[in-house]
Amino acid sequence: MNEKKQRKDWQLKIEEVINRNSIQAGVVILILLNAMLLGMETSPFIMSKFGEEIHVIDHAILGIFICELILLILARGLDFFKDPWCLFDFIVISIALIPASESLSVLRSLRVLRVLRLINKVDSMRRVVRGLLGSLASLGSVVGLMLIVFYVSAVVTTNLFGKEFPDWFGDLGSSFFTLFQVMTLESWSDGIARPVMEKFPYSWVFFVTFIMIATFVVVNLFIAAIVDSFSSHSAADKEEEKRIQEEERHREQEEKRQLLTNIELDKIRLELQDIKDMIKAQASLK
Repeated sequence: MNEKKQRKDWQLKIEEVINRNSIQAGVVILILLNAMLLGMETSPFIMSKFGEEIHVIDHAILGIFICELILLILARGLDFFKDPWCLFDFIVISIALIPASESLSVLRSLRVLRVLRLINKVDSMRRVVRGLLGSLASLGSVVGLMLIVFYVSAVVTTNLFGKEFPDWFGDLGSSFFTLFQVMTLESWSDGIARPVMEKFPYSWVFFVTFIMIATFVVVNLFIAAIVDSFSSHSAADKEEEKRIQEEERHREQEEKRQLLTNIELDKIRLELQDIKDMIKAQASLK
């Protein structure tokens, strides 16, 4: 609230106009249209027929995006760059302004990142991304656990199977890659486990145990960490929404109370005025 008071009326007006649902819906439509145009640019046939028109429309949409950013910067000032989502939009649009050249062709291809602006414009997408980012701390512990499981398993398999199967378990790196394939369940049975079992009949114990731990337990821990993050953020959003509703209700009650107070004051003023008029009238009669 204090920040809004510090900003000028015309800045608040600009941001209010930009944040209107109709304006934001139009921006979302332009983002989707721009994504379609960027996809069309990959087709030689379409570019040979409508290449010039596509470039004109693309530049027009880019111009609208630039105008939107400029207006937001004017409305928010330096606070614009404190918002991570606004900063993301600024970087994405800036990439599109890089001149086309061979040395910068990779950056020019990143124009498709403009599609990611949808995340900032759609609340549900923004909540999903926020939940994923919020789960990074928990996911770090899960990743650490997975690395421990992989490292121990890689050392064991290198020592046990490395001499007989050097292509799969000849060194630590090869064992890591093979175990990753086993974890993804990609041809793990016929491609890896059964050939190893021909030389080591009881190796199935290791593979079954590894799959149970790495695939079913650790992967489910990833899912649990993400779901927990979503739940906590959802609860926080509900609390924030409840707080905003309470503030709005309190403000409305305060306005009603102030209105009733003003009405009572007006009545008192009228009564006092009537008393004064009566006193003046009596005084004039005397």
